[in-house]
Amino acid sequence: MSEETEPKGLFRGIPRSSSIEADFSVEFSGADPEGLRIQVPSDPMNTLARLLPLALATATAFAAGVGYDNTPQIPGQKWKVHDKNRPNPPIVEPGESFSHQAPAPADAVVLFDGKDLSKWKGGKDGKAPWKVENGYFEVVKGTGDIQTQEKFKDFQLHFEWSAPNPPKGDSQGRGNSGLFLHGLYEVQVLDVYNNKTYADGQAGGLYGMWPPLQNAMKKPGQWNTYDVIFEGPLFDAEGKVTRKASVTVIHNGVVLHHKQEFNGPSGHQNTPKYFKYDGTGPIRLQDHGDPVRFRNIWIRPLGEYDQPEK
Repeated sequence: MSEETEPKGLFRGIPRSSSIEADFSVEFSGADPEGLRIQVPSDPMNTLARLLPLALATATAFAAGVGYDNTPQIPGQKWKVHDKNRPNPPIVEPGESFSHQAPAPADAVVLFDGKDLSKWKGGKDGKAPWKVENGYFEVVKGTGDIQTQEKFKDFQLHFEWSAPNPPKGDSQGRGNSGLFLHGLYEVQVLDVYNNKTYADGQAGGLYGMWPPLQNAMKKPGQWNTYDVIFEGPLFDAEGKVTRKASVTVIHNGVVLHHKQEFNGPSGHQNTPKYFKYDGTGPIRLQDHGDPVRFRNIWIRPLGEYDQPEK
């Protein structure tokens, strides 16, 4: 997740096409060093004093990392939202297979069986407009998010996704979508295979709050699994939070979070607060403009102890 206007790459905060004019000119056309062009006049000695500070500023931009330093403090942490100084998680190469193509238990609701999006809604007419083919469905850029028809309380979710291959873009502009629990709390979907981004925006991160413990990403085009256990928030009669939402996330067999709490709904460059609702919500998937693919999605209620046998 991130705003579509957010610049990508090392020159975050600098427009993708801009110029600085003096006795020399600088043009950024892209988000990498190859897109940086400097035109120096025929009398470089007279402009060297001006060019040197710009070169130093450019070097500083590359060294500063990817992210922000002007965002709010994350409650209870020393880091800011999308903090460019926060370390990226260690890389762990996952096993060849974990829960890939795991069949749904008998009490699960199958949200996608490889055939259609009848369990989902979105678009202008209420029908999920994303592409379905070959046993998966794929984001269609510009059609908007989709979400399940049904709402859920506390649940176990199995979810498989694949980043586009060949990869395009960098940082938050590469294979980006989002898995929103109760439609509010995001587990990031992003291609972070050899792709640096800010720590709390990593694949499997609780976006804007907690980085994953590890980076267990598979190569672009390969299938990833998320196995998620989620408990929603609880509120008293006055709307005060008595239990925060929490989640356990396993990515390709690697634990990324264990009963980690959300500070509130997910946001970009901000820290939204909890608001009272009935404790149920849909599964929402984000259209971030990248053709991310999904398959084999099912969900089942957590249930309660000491219930009678059916």
